[in-house]
Amino acid sequence: DSAMKIETLAFGFGLIEGPRVDPEGNLYFSDVTNGGVFRRSPSGAIETVVPRRRGVGGIAIHADGGIVISGRNVCHVRDGATRVLFARDDVPGWNDLFTDAQGRVYTGSMLSNPFGDERERKLGECFRIEAEGRATPLYGGVSLSNGIGFSPDGRRIYHSDTAKSLVHVHELDAAGRAKPLAPILVEGSPDGLAVDAEGFVWVALYRQGAIARFSPDGSPDRRIE
Repeated sequence: DSAMKIETLAFGFGLIEGPRVDPEGNLYFSDVTNGGVFRRSPSGAIETVVPRRRGVGGIAIHADGGIVISGRNVCHVRDGATRVLFARDDVPGWNDLFTDAQGRVYTGSMLSNPFGDERERKLGECFRIEAEGRATPLYGGVSLSNGIGFSPDGRRIYHSDTAKSLVHVHELDAAGRAKPLAPILVEGSPDGLAVDAEGFVWVALYRQGAIARFSPDGSPDRRIE
């Protein structure tokens, strides 16, 4: 798209994940391989918010201050203090996460090494974290959990599955139960994901240097290299 402008905001990191902007325009992001969560101010200054922590694939801004991050557990970090929201002994890691209008956190479990090349991966689940220590599994069958997002009305949840080359789509009923819909099939490996105000789904393509946009019904709309 010739009208789209691409600007470099940060460089010199390993594997950047979880970009999220707060109401003041600060950009939070993590470095999965080297460790740490960072904050870039609108002026361009970058500071460390969470030092050393590796494997942070998802970040959300907490309404009471601080951030919610994934990794070996899902926790709330504010002013240097860490409060674990959810963890399971049988889940070695959690990847991307997102929140709904009620402030509940949705995240995917990773049961196999995300950087491995196993042909048979252990399938993870999507969990909804309602409060500290309380979470509900919504659906399973996720091979390599990645980006999560909601339709503008909050009734559909989209969930990238990098290893399966698709985006899982589920409809949420009034009770919060998930009904599977036809997935979005992706040419490539879907990673980060965002849904725009029109309900179109934007998917970053791992190792392709590209972004694909899909209409709400899952049909390809455009591809940006």
